[in-house]
Amino acid sequence: MKEKLYTIPLNDAVDANDECPLCFAERKIDHDLLDFTLGHAASYMESDIREMTDLEGFCRMHFKELYDYGNALGNGWILSTHIRRMKKQLDEEIAKHEPGKTPMFSRFRRQEAQAERSDSVAAWAAEKERSCYICRQKEETLDRYVDTFFHLWEKDDAFREKIRKGKGFCLTHFGMLCEAAETKLPDRKKKEFYDVVFERMQTNLDRITEDVDWLVKKFDHVYADADWKNSRDAIQRGMQKMKGGYPADEPHKMKK
Repeated sequence: MKEKLYTIPLNDAVDANDECPLCFAERKIDHDLLDFTLGHAASYMESDIREMTDLEGFCRMHFKELYDYGNALGNGWILSTHIRRMKKQLDEEIAKHEPGKTPMFSRFRRQEAQAERSDSVAAWAAEKERSCYICRQKEETLDRYVDTFFHLWEKDDAFREKIRKGKGFCLTHFGMLCEAAETKLPDRKKKEFYDVVFERMQTNLDRITEDVDWLVKKFDHVYADADWKNSRDAIQRGMQKMKGGYPADEPHKMKK
């Protein structure tokens, strides 16, 4: 199948032969969004972008990544107007807040009553905790990659073969693909997909288990002189297989 512009990132991710091609793609998305948000293009000075970052803010993880990125001035500009937006909203929430009446007979009912108060300060704070400009854009881009994955799975024999020979996926993205397969594949093609990805997951979890077990043995003096085999990076690969991401990655920093 002739490669299209929109299929290149996913094909590159699969060709990398990583523990999870979607982790590979997701890392590239994350880095691109950090570059866009704080990089030399100075998108944070554009009014439409600042409007979105002011409104959505960032999750704790992406605030840390923005800090590590190294653009203090850019972070300062983003924070200066975002904090003002949050302060204005908080003032409005506080102005209309009325303490709820707690039922005496049940602490569980108290929790239910709090959850039902859509105008509560707690509900507002919880909404802001879930809101992140980078997370939203990354999720939208990754959703498009999942669409592309199943398009290639159906149309591209070479792509299917690479998945058959690959290392499977992390559990997070494995679950995402299994969920998506139910709506994105016709019934007649689901079994083939599941047969491949289930086998890949089982085989490669066995491989990771063996690597981690051998790493542990290497700390026993009996095996001190034995070859490390494929276990030197088994911890970070095992963590990636369980939850996704790259635990050993250095922070993505602004290019000087």
